[in-house]
Amino acid sequence: MTSLRKLGSSDLEVFPLALGGNVFGWTADEQASFDVLDAYTAAGGNFVDTADSYSAWVEGNKGGESETIIGKWVKARGNRADVVIATKVSQHPEYQGLSAANIKAAADASLRRLGTDHIDLYYTHFDNPEVPVEEIIGALDELVKAGKVRHIAASNITPERLKASLDFSDREGLARYVALQPHYNLVSRDTYEGPLQDLAAREGLAAVPYFSLASGFLTGKYRPGATVDSARADGASKHLETERGQRVLTALDEVAAAHRVPVATVALAWLAAQPTVVAPLASARTVDQLPSLLRAAELTLPDEDLQKLTTASA
Repeated sequence: MTSLRKLGSSDLEVFPLALGGNVFGWTADEQASFDVLDAYTAAGGNFVDTADSYSAWVEGNKGGESETIIGKWVKARGNRADVVIATKVSQHPEYQGLSAANIKAAADASLRRLGTDHIDLYYTHFDNPEVPVEEIIGALDELVKAGKVRHIAASNITPERLKASLDFSDREGLARYVALQPHYNLVSRDTYEGPLQDLAAREGLAAVPYFSLASGFLTGKYRPGATVDSARADGASKHLETERGQRVLTALDEVAAAHRVPVATVALAWLAAQPTVVAPLASARTVDQLPSLLRAAELTLPDEDLQKLTTASA
């Protein structure tokens, strides 16, 4: 049984691979989503990540489809106490931004869709720089005090705004961010490494990186001349055109062959070994895609393999 990891300074203990809910209600319909959620939890997984805006970008959707599916699944399985649910605020078409009023209204809407009385981890999805951190933290603290949110977190935020938020929480004794969701993977390291990662380490924040597999590029299925049927193919295939992308694929192939595991497993295992990272985030639209993701929770790469990948991705 894979051990759970403590999420920063919180009392949450999570599986070392977070399951992304961005595909639920988009490339995975309700039944496919239920199947993926069932398989993930059957393997010991307990950390499900979504956002109130998923999947508003799909024609005919309004946003909140993913939360609704997760809520139906939790109700059908009767397993709310066993699952850590993370969702986010600021991007839903009807609940844009991070004003205090919007944060509170959006949280209530998320709770309704999820069919629960509390959100375990509530992220600010994208920072709203024109809103003072005092207003944002104040609103989030009210949700925590009301029992609607257990812990708060941030995503897509600058080191300066994150530091100001943490300082305000400490100064006023209010709810404090316990986690960070940065864009981070083997072909996108400067989106986290440096000041943001250093700050997270100093302040004891756990990182739950998104785009862990670079929209599928780090699964190894994108190769010169190959055609991949995926809604994210354009974003993933652009890495093939870079020298770094080619170097990373070569290194991934070598390490994966040595350990007899899929390329995706190695890419996630490298990410999980980086400072502050507690659980890489990855999504699966079918049950068949899950095993290579789940195996990363059990794979500890030796230092020489980690260094080979780090060097290739520099």
